Amino acid sequence: MKKFMWLVAIVAVLALVGCQAKDDETAKKDSQKSDEPSLEKVTVVLDWTPNTNHTGLYVAQQQGYFKEQGLDVEIIQPGDAGADQLIASGKADFGVSYQEGITQARVQGVPLVSIAAIIQHNTSGFASPKDKNIASPKDFEGKTYGGWGSPIEKAVIETIMKADQADVSKMEIINAGDTDFFTMTEKDVDFAWIYYGWTGVEAELRGKDINMVYLTDYSDKLDYYTPVLATNEKMIEKQPEIVEKFVAGAAQGYEFAIDKPEEAANILLTAEPDLAQDLVINSQKWLADKYQDDASQWGVQKLDIWKNYAEWMTENGVLEGEFDPEKAFTNDFLPKK
Repeated sequence: MKKFMWLVAIVAVLALVGCQAKDDETAKKDSQKSDEPSLEKVTVVLDWTPNTNHTGLYVAQQQGYFKEQGLDVEIIQPGDAGADQLIASGKADFGVSYQEGITQARVQGVPLVSIAAIIQHNTSGFASPKDKNIASPKDFEGKTYGGWGSPIEKAVIETIMKADQADVSKMEIINAGDTDFFTMTEKDVDFAWIYYGWTGVEAELRGKDINMVYLTDYSDKLDYYTPVLATNEKMIEKQPEIVEKFVAGAAQGYEFAIDKPEEAANILLTAEPDLAQDLVINSQKWLADKYQDDASQWGVQKLDIWKNYAEWMTENGVLEGEFDPEKAFTNDFLPKK
């Protein structure tokens, strides 16, 4: 009996020592955690479903660039509200927008501000299956354009058709809604407005030969920033240090995508596995040298680009009201090179 009681005592002591060791280890871990600086939680809302325009954000998140800046960044999708509305209302701290939307918002008193150009030049244009024989704006005559019902579409088409001595009244514009390029051009639509870096690359992968009529080939004023990173004036006024840290992390992410497009594409695919692998990788390679292009660094914006596009919008009746281009964007938060 004494031997049994002795064994019980030994087991109890060992258990107590084990528990104490665990408690010490837990306390040590807790102490280490408390020594780590806390991260500031911020959100960035996309303008659309995830794609290679957004790769730099995913890279910055996954590679720890945001964390190095002291930020815990959550990437969210816009839902029904739309990215600009969420940014303007403060329901998202940052977001992906575009120059047209910010310009129109500001004349209505909505305080959106562009803080970096994601892509330096406008890579969009009008695409058509090659067998439609649409090689220039002149060839739009007698054809049907499928769009989403925005007044700006007709204004853009008219501008480049005039530059090519063509008559916009000799073509038809229909609202195709959210129908994708490939579906609509197999039916009653001859051409549509696309970004080559995504839909054009997809056409290549599908073996579909297309013609592209780029906006920038016919008007310098249509070389606007699309897309951009944006925030609101309150964020800039109240938390400028957070804006600076966010832009710094994003800049690292996009610079990584420029230097290592395939690796960056795989980071996006890991975060968004439902995306088509071949499309993401090939799109990323196509976009790699478009992010910064001829700018001194990624993200830089020029006053003339903002001024010229707003003038074009006003001249074509798609912008009404006073617009101050100097308040619509800033380069102040870009990393100092």
